[in-house]
Amino acid sequence: MGNEDNKPNFNTDNDSGGQAYGNYAKYTGMAFQMMAIIGGSAFIGHKIDQWFDHKVQWVTAIACVFGVCLSIYQTIKQLKA
Repeated sequence: MGNEDNKPNFNTDNDSGGQAYGNYAKYTGMAFQMMAIIGGSAFIGHKIDQWFDHKVQWVTAIACVFGVCLSIYQTIKQLKA
């Protein structure tokens, strides 16, 4: 009787928890997708630099910046949907 009143109510939006888990999965998936895009572009840039035997890794740097821009674009596109 008295203990029930002292428990914090973390579920303020009257949701049964299904939406919260759905949002968690959505945003976690977006984070992994961002890591995959940036990591993949960095890997490809690194392999191109190895192939051409560049002393300065310019292609890797440009590929990383391209990957970050692409992942931000993809994230914004998914958030609007």
